[in-house]
Amino acid sequence: MASGRVFKLNTDATIPATGLGTWQSKPGDAYKAVLTAIKTGYRHIDTALVYGNEKEVGAAIKDSGVPREQLFVTTKLWNNSHRPDLVSKALETSLANLQLNYLDLYLMHWPVSMAESKDLVPKDEDGNIIFDPTDFTETYAAMEKLPSDKVRAIGVSNFSVRNLKRLLKTAKIVPAVNQCELHPYLAQQKLHDFCNEQGIHMTAYSPLGSTDSPLMKDDTVAKIAKKYDASPAQILISWGIQRGTSVIPKSVTPSRIEENFKDVVLDQADFDKLNSLVTDSKRLIIPTAWNREEFLFGED
Repeated sequence: MASGRVFKLNTDATIPATGLGTWQSKPGDAYKAVLTAIKTGYRHIDTALVYGNEKEVGAAIKDSGVPREQLFVTTKLWNNSHRPDLVSKALETSLANLQLNYLDLYLMHWPVSMAESKDLVPKDEDGNIIFDPTDFTETYAAMEKLPSDKVRAIGVSNFSVRNLKRLLKTAKIVPAVNQCELHPYLAQQKLHDFCNEQGIHMTAYSPLGSTDSPLMKDDTVAKIAKKYDASPAQILISWGIQRGTSVIPKSVTPSRIEENFKDVVLDQADFDKLNSLVTDSKRLIIPTAWNREEFLFGED
């Protein structure tokens, strides 16, 4: 089926089940990929300031000719703008880059604050990252104050259960979304269950694993794909949707962008087989650049 499935957020808005991810998409490639995706039927586009392609994503959205209200656009607040007085400025920069009047979803990209800088990852003379003492609860409080006509919903990304619990102690608005790495090798069931309990929708980034993913070569995935006359990618995307998460597979290849939009409904037995792949969790996306894995992911 061509993915027309949607999920309801705690804001009562809906988020399309399948979106186009643009992480690691070079600017020119991102423009073409977004145009292809929207032409194919995608209505959910995900980007971030740090990806360096917001301008091209915005240009493609504009050139697609699809009315703005039919699209769901997400971008993210980067780590060097966590100070409360910088949050609104960061939003305006992203809106200008995207040539949009509003975002459907604005996420705090990581629960890590870095010093204000023109450099995305500020470093001292010895090459060490310069962190900022701003707590992510302060950053989120500033996000809560963003104008509703410019940001329809706010949320977080890469938040563990521990960090979500700490955030929820002070948050006046429950995050609409927590975007994390999710796939059968990293199901993060405890996090998934906690978010469901709190009414926080989860979006899966890297649902296919990532570059040269071992998931795409997994025998179980391959056998299930053959049964449905589908690709391994389609099976992994379908597994994510069947769990109740939206998924944002990244591709710049037109044929794969089109292929990824055709999900299937898995038999329970096949869904269970994919769940059984979760033996030893394999996190594939670790931000070693700032080496704070315990703080970022902790018990999860």
